[in-house]
Amino acid sequence: MRRLGTGIGWRPEIADAVERMPGIDWVEAVSENLCPGHLPESLLRLRERGVTVVPHGVSLGLGGAERPDAGRLAALADRAEALGSPLVTEHIAFVRAGGALTASPHLEAGHLLPVPRTRDALDVLCENVRIAQDALPVPLAVENIAALVAWPDEELTEGQFLYELADRTGVRLLIDVANLHTNHVNIGADPAEALGELPLEAIAYVHVAGGFERDGVWHDSHAHPVPPPVLDILTDLASRVAPPGVLLERDENFPGSGELEAEVEAIRDAVARGRAQSDGPADRGASVARAASPEANAADHAVRQRLGLAQAALLSALVAGAPAPEGFDRVRLGVQARALAGKRADVVAKVAPELPVILGPAYRPAFLAYARGCPMGAGYRRDALDFAERLLSADVGPAAEDAGVRRELREWWLERSGPVPRSRRPGVRWARATRRVLLRR
Repeated sequence: MRRLGTGIGWRPEIADAVERMPGIDWVEAVSENLCPGHLPESLLRLRERGVTVVPHGVSLGLGGAERPDAGRLAALADRAEALGSPLVTEHIAFVRAGGALTASPHLEAGHLLPVPRTRDALDVLCENVRIAQDALPVPLAVENIAALVAWPDEELTEGQFLYELADRTGVRLLIDVANLHTNHVNIGADPAEALGELPLEAIAYVHVAGGFERDGVWHDSHAHPVPPPVLDILTDLASRVAPPGVLLERDENFPGSGELEAEVEAIRDAVARGRAQSDGPADRGASVARAASPEANAADHAVRQRLGLAQAALLSALVAGAPAPEGFDRVRLGVQARALAGKRADVVAKVAPELPVILGPAYRPAFLAYARGCPMGAGYRRDALDFAERLLSADVGPAAEDAGVRRELREWWLERSGPVPRSRRPGVRWARATRRVLLRR
């Protein structure tokens, strides 16, 4: 695996700071936020300087019951080729459920949700990973995720699950040490035990990020400084193997460039401490990952259907108000449901920034009330339109109580709900106004 060095997650909000930051060998960019024909100038300048750019996907849902979507795989491949990337990365997670496989409504989580560590789920994941590997022009690495909830009756530890995945498919691993800390606080998983069970030679690179604890629950926010326990896990990992790359993730509440540089330096120091503690030049770890035959990784329809039904039941409880599936901690499910709704409100505010401006302080409570009864089924842009439409049809709420808000919201919705933007030509606008007057009569 190619040595990447020390990197930082590239985000538009910190693009200038990343370009000026000393000692940055590579960056990672969210794949879904990139368009191959219109790459950000900042990324192009970094590429020209020889900085490696890795696309990091968030929407494949490799841990879901359905096979990976060919269109999403093609989009990830296009970005890898446009950036000249040595690999691409995704997550061991499911992000949607329902649909034809389970004869239930299609639901989108808008977030990465944990896969049950069972033999059925592992069979499905292995087959999905192999499908993705065959469709991509470069190697694939998959990331362990943070979890607020634990599936009941799991058959494998996190380390065993990741080991078998790598061993059966030959896929590389993106190990997020912040997620190991999150799972330690939230579900009692031992980070050292997980590291000890990993095929360390399969590690492609490492993620490091910050979060916060509230009421005994650790939230993997990517919006706070990296805490000492996360750096300690990184040191432990580096004492076992020399990681090919280590990257700082920060998605919100961006600090000044000096603070970002200090966090990157703290990561370098943690790795150096771990290497100093290592037994010698040889890395300790399990055998190198190998790929089994495709037949050994096949998951039949019944296995996929069982997994699909379980995931649909969990997602329905989180986003559609359905009862909690048996065996789950209802309090933790409530925390996860509120977190999902809050993230959904934040992302819609970014996708449709006019809505918080039009609605003012009423935006967030109105959206959270909408989210409780309206699960997302078709992405954030459609979600923004559905939210506005719901407000316009409601008898109560900001659009019903303020004529000015209603007028602005209606204009916003009309501008974006059609197949093409409405014309701004005076003659066309006059015709629209005349039609509205005639309709009122």
